[in-house]
Amino acid sequence: MFYWFLKRILIGPILRVVWRPWVEGLDNIPEHGPAIIASNHLSFSDSFFMPLLVPRRVTFAAKAEYFTGTGIKGRLTAWFFRGAGQVPIDRSGGRAADGALRTGLKILERGELFALYPEGTRSPDGRLYRGRTGIARLALAAKVPVIPVAMIDTEKLQPPGRILPKIIRPGVRFGKPLDFSRYEGMESDRFVLRSVTDEIMYELMQLSGQEYVDMYATKAKELISAAKNPKRIAASADEPEARDQAA
Repeated sequence: MFYWFLKRILIGPILRVVWRPWVEGLDNIPEHGPAIIASNHLSFSDSFFMPLLVPRRVTFAAKAEYFTGTGIKGRLTAWFFRGAGQVPIDRSGGRAADGALRTGLKILERGELFALYPEGTRSPDGRLYRGRTGIARLALAAKVPVIPVAMIDTEKLQPPGRILPKIIRPGVRFGKPLDFSRYEGMESDRFVLRSVTDEIMYELMQLSGQEYVDMYATKAKELISAAKNPKRIAASADEPEARDQAA
């Protein structure tokens, strides 16, 4: 009930009137049945504008930090995300993310929509980064289509670190559902998981027009941070690229 209260009464009308988001390809969202929505991630506001334009309820996997904050702000943030029906995901990767994936599977088994950011975190510079294979594991295990969606200009509306968003009209572009049934029973094959994930990221690149970088966004953030502190550049450069993880 809180989800629909936010969408239809408290926040939704304000977003529609003030920012007037545009949408393309909304007919690619099925009226019924389960599906995974895979989105690029440019801004905190992505999790507001995309569900706003989908007639059905969308449950997001949100970073675990939103649910574990302390103090008044932390408690309010946790209350908001729980009330909106979002589920926490541990972004450290590997087995730490299995809990969220199991929750996602339960949501899909109920015939609902479950949304993920394959990059695992916001893009630090507006480019599209390498996807984590957790989305492939979930799609193959649940046997559901994946609907790619591109958020447009939300990084201009609310760049990282900015609290109050600018009045810029964002867009949401939905692509055609991707069918991976040809890989049924192969969810444990890491080469298949990488192939499925790369196909999803290719569609996101086509929809968004972003430049693709074959590097995890978390690694890019480390390099950007190291560049601001010359003493950390050498240490960061010597670190091997993280193994393909499921987050």
